Amino acid sequence: MADATTIKGGKVRVLLGTLPVDPEDPIVYAAPCGFTSKTVTLSKALEDTQGVSCTDPDAVSWLLRDAVSLSISVSGEGVLAVESLPAWLAAWKDVDSVPVKIEVEMPTTLLTFTGNMHVESMEWTAPNGRRVTANISMQSDGAMADVTTP
Repeated sequence: MADATTIKGGKVRVLLGTLPVDPEDPIVYAAPCGFTSKTVTLSKALEDTQGVSCTDPDAVSWLLRDAVSLSISVSGEGVLAVESLPAWLAAWKDVDSVPVKIEVEMPTTLLTFTGNMHVESMEWTAPNGRRVTANISMQSDGAMADVTTP
């Protein structure tokens, strides 16, 4: 039996995009420093409908489920890197969602999700005499295009 092919946490990257001054120029993405752990959650919202038996109306029915929406959320934690704080604060303050790219680098392919996300929350923990840590949560805003490249 062959061992599973796995990747290390550094191969999953969350990058914030900076909108160019000239709309003809591409968005520039960079990974803010500080995350020591990231969680990417792909969600599908479902709507339940009670099924019915045409031959036995008194039978306990099964639930029928329809997919109604997709969503991606990102949470990350780590040290509060002073170099990254302006980018995170700007994204949090922005009334509009910001460009984000999520990369998962595998041995032979790169999976990329690209779209807009809102910085939903930022939390700092500041124990006396120790390093300040940060937790950041982001939610997708509209479609996140996924592309797999060799």
